[in-house]
Amino acid sequence: MADVRLEGVSKSFGGEPAVDAVTFVVPAGKLVALLGPSGCGKSTTLRLIAGLEAPTGGRILIGGRDVTDAEPSARGISMVFQSYALFPHLSVAENIVFGLRVRRTPDAEIKARLARVSDMLGLTTLLDRKPSQLSGGQQQRVALGRAIVAETPVCLMDEPLSNLDAQLRGEMRREIRELQQRLGMTMVYVTHDQVEAMTMADIVVLMRAGKIEQMGPPDALYDRPETSFTARFIGAPPMNVVPYPTIASHATWLKWTSNDTGQAAAIGVRPERIRFAESGVPATVASVEYLGSESLIDTRSGDTSILVRVPGRAPVEPGSNVHLAWSEADTHRFEQSSGRRIS
Repeated sequence: MADVRLEGVSKSFGGEPAVDAVTFVVPAGKLVALLGPSGCGKSTTLRLIAGLEAPTGGRILIGGRDVTDAEPSARGISMVFQSYALFPHLSVAENIVFGLRVRRTPDAEIKARLARVSDMLGLTTLLDRKPSQLSGGQQQRVALGRAIVAETPVCLMDEPLSNLDAQLRGEMRREIRELQQRLGMTMVYVTHDQVEAMTMADIVVLMRAGKIEQMGPPDALYDRPETSFTARFIGAPPMNVVPYPTIASHATWLKWTSNDTGQAAAIGVRPERIRFAESGVPATVASVEYLGSESLIDTRSGDTSILVRVPGRAPVEPGSNVHLAWSEADTHRFEQSSGRRIS
């Protein structure tokens, strides 16, 4: 096992920073997810770790060794791409062991590794097929097998599940996480899907505009977002974050929109923490979405939309006048100018 360290790593294209002085550590044997919207720099960061891009500043260390200027083949990494990158004219077995043959690994070792990996991934009966004869999930397993068979200490994954349907994504999330833990691999996993990051990662690195917005265990980002951006990005549905000026006309809101100094602030509250009550913030039900195990209710307080999530079927109908309430412990406050959390 080996850790991965980025120390003030930057990358600019045409003078514009795609990655801006990023510093974080991927502990040995852990899965770290690089999460963020399109264009935030997460895939560029992964390519810098892989050696597919050269940084314009900072250092990259793998297993304590400075690999900033090393070739990709000298970094001790394997990589799974979004497109799978399988050779269409090669069989499943030939795709999996292609890298081993390029490195002139002995035939007996190749055979033993192929047997282990194909059994682990349920590919034993598919080894003679071509990629075109496989389903999307099976192709993804072949790409995983090619990375695992290399037995490198670090594995990099660039949105590997984005081409799969929702059910397959859920299955593959569990399989990848189980494999990573069973093999003790150090894994850096890029995704724009916060569900993938929250369910798979030991540590989430949330990026925005080339910088780290917040990093930590998934529950830390969910329970204590340090910025309003984190609050909105983490969670499905996202946190309600309401700026003070839009609700200043409602006296009930003053309880929620003042911090200890009495200064106005934007507030945040998770939809599942809001309840219908006899008194509280007055609102009107705009719509109800019944999802079976839960219902999402869009309410309006003045011009402000506030989403409420309740288990099962909603106790209200569109057009109903309701009052919304939540506990002080579930209230998050953010500076309106910077979006930073107010402690």
